[in-house]
Amino acid sequence: MEPARHPDVNPVVSTGNPEIDKKIGGGIPEGSLTLIEGQSDAGKSVLVQQLTWGALQDGLRVIYYTTEDTTRSLLRQMDSLNMPLTDYFLMGKINIYPVPSALTEEQSLTVFTKLLTHLSRQPTYDVAVMDSLTSFVSHVPEQQTLTFFTNAKNVCDRNKTLIITLHSYAFDESMFIRIRSICDAHLRLRTEEIGEQLVKVLEVAKIRGAAKTTGNVVSFDVEPGMGMRIVPITKAKA
Repeated sequence: MEPARHPDVNPVVSTGNPEIDKKIGGGIPEGSLTLIEGQSDAGKSVLVQQLTWGALQDGLRVIYYTTEDTTRSLLRQMDSLNMPLTDYFLMGKINIYPVPSALTEEQSLTVFTKLLTHLSRQPTYDVAVMDSLTSFVSHVPEQQTLTFFTNAKNVCDRNKTLIITLHSYAFDESMFIRIRSICDAHLRLRTEEIGEQLVKVLEVAKIRGAAKTTGNVVSFDVEPGMGMRIVPITKAKA
């Protein structure tokens, strides 16, 4: 039996971790186009996996497009972080689509078109994850990428939540500014060396319509069997 959604609560996509939800303004409002941007190995995939887990626990249906994993490796990865997907996968609550990394401009544009077409023909999902678009945007003119994000925003107008990851090196800052302006939510990830410890840092740059104030900066580790675990700055500096 799927959990009931409380009618008086502004619906959000949760990470399934109350501590992290609190830091990101309560969660990602449903119907948002969300950009998760960051360095390699800064935690982008783990963050979208947390959001996927939280969405499924709340009874939402998820489509997950990945250039980072096969279906089996994604299931195995999330199981290792104590976010077991197999039952949801077998029940059809999540569909996973591995997407090969494109090598040419033509292939990349084809992927953009097919992704949007596929999303428009899938009426039974609530959340779509694209992890990541970096290999495609690096091969197409910037205007084509902006058009893709604009069309993705139109998909969100049908109360679909889209979560897209990009590496920080995908564009220069001026292009990122244009993409962020299209998106409803923007989360930035990086790694920092604090004392002798290397930690991942999540900056909540923008969440339009969030229930609480954003602008938080959160340090975290990824631990087997636990997923994301917040690390207090004072402890990280110790």
